Amino acid sequence: MIRDLHEWPKTEAEAVAIQERLRPLVRVEDPPQVRTAAGLDVAYRDEDEIVAAVTVLDVTTLSVVDSAVVRGKAEFPYVPGLFAFREAPSLLAALAELSVRPDVLVCDGQGLAHPRRFGLACHLGVLTDLPAIGVGKTAMGRYEPPAEQRGSWSPLHQDDEVVGRALRTQPGVKPVFVSVGHRYTLDAACDLTLRLAPKYRLPESTRTADHLGRMQP
Repeated sequence: MIRDLHEWPKTEAEAVAIQERLRPLVRVEDPPQVRTAAGLDVAYRDEDEIVAAVTVLDVTTLSVVDSAVVRGKAEFPYVPGLFAFREAPSLLAALAELSVRPDVLVCDGQGLAHPRRFGLACHLGVLTDLPAIGVGKTAMGRYEPPAEQRGSWSPLHQDDEVVGRALRTQPGVKPVFVSVGHRYTLDAACDLTLRLAPKYRLPESTRTADHLGRMQP
């Protein structure tokens, strides 16, 4: 399930080089039919101890059909733009424990909305070759607030390039920030996000993974 495309780096320079090398492998394309979506989230127990949680949801019913939790140690320091190198190893280990292979990964983070256009959703998508999208709580770029109605959106810009969208999932609440990770289009990523967020700001995939991680002792 996981492609062996690189060793985990020890230095910032090595990590940046990996992102630059893998970025051309990202594909923006119409996704296959999506029946199940995996939410991925990481909870920190202290500065370096992390709990990686993955829940797989039936997209029609939003019920959890599979889940996995892995405790790990963040071996890479926190460096802006290199977030994936702290969290991806444990998230990949959790994905490997699933009995249901999800049709799409919904990451609590960024995809192409990243300084090198290779955020966590891109990294996990390329390593697993699964369709992936990023649904972040914080903007990585400039945007105008979208209209207040559910489903309204505005483009998210970095360096005069559209890298994602600010999407209003519920009326009168802050938008989320959607970007392509791998094997998805931006239109389809926003459609999926709205399907997964019928009641709350964040998609149920993220909410259930976050809840699972926080439940762990």
